[in-house]
Formats: sequence, C-alpha cells, structure tokens
Amino acid sequence: MKDFIFYLNLGWEHIISLDALDHQLFVLALIAVYSYQDWKKILVLVTAFTIGHSVTLALSILDVFRVPSAWVEFLIPLTIVLTALDNILMKNKKQTLMRANYYLAAIFGLIHGMGFANTARVMIAKSQSIAVPLLGFNIGLELGQIVIVSAILVVLFILLSIFKVNKKDWVLFVSSGVFALALKMTLERIPF
Repeated sequence: MKDFIFYLNLGWEHIISLDALDHQLFVLALIAVYSYQDWKKILVLVTAFTIGHSVTLALSILDVFRVPSAWVEFLIPLTIVLTALDNILMKNKKQTLMRANYYLAAIFGLIHGMGFANTARVMIAKSQSIAVPLLGFNIGLELGQIVIVSAILVVLFILLSIFKVNKKDWVLFVSSGVFALALKMTLERIPF
C-alpha cells in the first residue's frame, strides 16, 4: 500500500505541480470547446488521455521501445500546439471537433506518456512488478486532471453565466493563448 500511495502522489504531482504546465495547457486546450454541462464527456476525454498515457508509460518501462528524451520534450508541446490550432481552425464545427478530441486525447496521451518514462524506468526496480506503480501513478494523474478540469469548468461557468462571455470568444481566447505558449515551448525544444 505504501508503494501505491507513493506512485499515486507522483501521478498527482505530475499533473498538478508548477512544473506540469505542458500537461495543464494540453488539458485546457482539449476541454476548451466543452461546456460545464458536458462534464461526463470531459471525464471520458481525460480518461482517454490517461489510457494513452499509461499504455506508452508501461511499454517504455518494460523497455519495449525508447524514444530519446529530447524528441519527447519537443513532441509534447507540439501536441498542445496542434490541439489548440485544431480548436481555432474548427471553431465553427463544434461537434466534429468534440469527436476528434477523443482521438487526439488518446493519441497525444501516448506521446505524453513517454515524458515520464525515463524517470519511471529508473524508479521501478527490475524485480518489482509495474502493476502497482502504474496503477497508482495513473490514478493520481486522473485525480489531478479531474481537479484541473473542475477548476476550469468553475471559471467557465462564472465567465459564461455571470459575465456573459461568448462561448466562441472563450474558445478562441483560450486556444490562442495556449497556442502561443505551446509554440514557444516547441521552438525552444527543437531537438536538431
């Protein structure tokens, strides 16, 4: 149980800490097109991300494949750029965009999962089963994402209900901001 709690905290901090801006921006871009009434869809969406994340993390820990960390650090913000750009370009096709986001969450989750793989590979002893660490980490990650999503939805509710912000303006504003920040990260991390 002690190992499980350790990895749960690690997963939680992986998404909640101040060093996790890339993950937080990805979640923000991913859910920007949804409303607070869509909370069930959003839950499925972040779970799709966690599933993609955990598959790659498990395969990396098991040494099925390795991707140089410089490339992973470049690809992670690139996924955020693409997600935010998708929001901007598809802003008038909300239903299509929402369906596409499930695929983006799962596929880009695969890339994000590689970001923690090297650290996890070192932490998990060769003789240790990866089941408990992986389960703990992913539950912590999922709980952290739910907290971030909840905070975003509270802000969205206040903006739309109290301040009467236009939803399309919200999507464009958030997506443009996320795009700019992620593009800067991407350009700073070009591996060649």
